[in-house]
Amino acid sequence: MKKFSTHPWWYRVRLLFLIAMVAAAAGCSTIKFTYNHGDTLLYWWLNAYVDLDSDQSTWVKQDIDKLFLWHRQTQLRDYAGLLTNMQRQLAGNPTQADLLSDYRDIKARTELLAFKALPELADLAMSMRPDQIEQMQKKFNKNNADFRHKYMSGDVEHQHKVRFDKSMDQFELWFGHFSRDQEAVLRRASDARPLDNEIWLQERMMRQQKIVKLLRRVQQERLNKEQTMAAIHTLLRDFFDRFDAPDRKAFFDAYVDSTSKYILTAIRLATPEQKAHAHKRMQGWINDFNALAAGR
Repeated sequence: MKKFSTHPWWYRVRLLFLIAMVAAAAGCSTIKFTYNHGDTLLYWWLNAYVDLDSDQSTWVKQDIDKLFLWHRQTQLRDYAGLLTNMQRQLAGNPTQADLLSDYRDIKARTELLAFKALPELADLAMSMRPDQIEQMQKKFNKNNADFRHKYMSGDVEHQHKVRFDKSMDQFELWFGHFSRDQEAVLRRASDARPLDNEIWLQERMMRQQKIVKLLRRVQQERLNKEQTMAAIHTLLRDFFDRFDAPDRKAFFDAYVDSTSKYILTAIRLATPEQKAHAHKRMQGWINDFNALAAGR
């Protein structure tokens, strides 16, 4: 039977995790609503990249359902545990090492989900037609143009502000409203982070080019299932290990270090009321995860 994939692979296969873990980033007060509609959202997102034909649509929908079932039954209580640990950290005095450990925990679960879908990724790659690959390339190009417009227009001060405003949307979701004095401190911490949107764009385009190249190779060389899985596994491993690549390691290390310090600044700046707001928000998500895992 044909199987299911998400594109671009390594960072979009984690959409399932992000739907669950960061659903509120889109403004949802609860995760349950978003997650319960996640199969449809994922299908339509995928279709926008590939324009699935009627045959592909049938088995893609079936395998999205299967992947969601696996995810619901095996992953959501673990996510609740992660949030519970974050609650304990927030109630105490978290360190930068705690935040970096949380980052590694989330990365590991993202990798688990990506590699779980490896057979499905291979089957969809083998089924794709040249015109679908070309449509994906066009979608990538549009996304890159949107990225340039949103994050690379204006001077450096404007780009700093755009990045800061995006992060404040997240902080306010967790902690509620920040005062002007708090925002001033956070803005200085945000601006201390490396800013090089050209590097991020280059990384996006590099991933996209490798994906398209792999898909074309699968079609032109008529790779079998085992060969296709091996090629995708190598690609995924390359994407996940990219932060350690010699040509980017210094930049990425500095970015992760400064971003974790930025988040730590927000936590330490938060008032007891703001921390209580974050605790309550996390508890709601924990309850949602556990309810979803129980099939409710």
